[in-house]
Amino acid sequence: MTAIWIAVIGSSLTAFLNKYIGHSVPEKWLDRPRFKRINTLVPIVLLSALVGIQTFAQGNELVIDQRVAGVAVALIALKFKAPFPVVVISAAITSAGIYNLF
Repeated sequence: MTAIWIAVIGSSLTAFLNKYIGHSVPEKWLDRPRFKRINTLVPIVLLSALVGIQTFAQGNELVIDQRVAGVAVALIALKFKAPFPVVVISAAITSAGIYNLF
């Protein structure tokens, strides 16, 4: 058995145990206000981390390119409460325009 298979089996067992333990937690523990606040923020944090990684990273390097301009335009559009399709399209047009310009 190679190291890769050991890592695959180990990570699979870890994922299974995390899910099993998560379903085994008593409901009264999850009804606490602190846990509810944390659970509402987890998706926001994960999405922010994904956007940050996809915008500023390429492999193991920190990169500043046209994607930063697209995210900046999206943030400005969100600030002015633009509809989501407008935000996405304006960011895509900005990124594509700068990419083709340089």
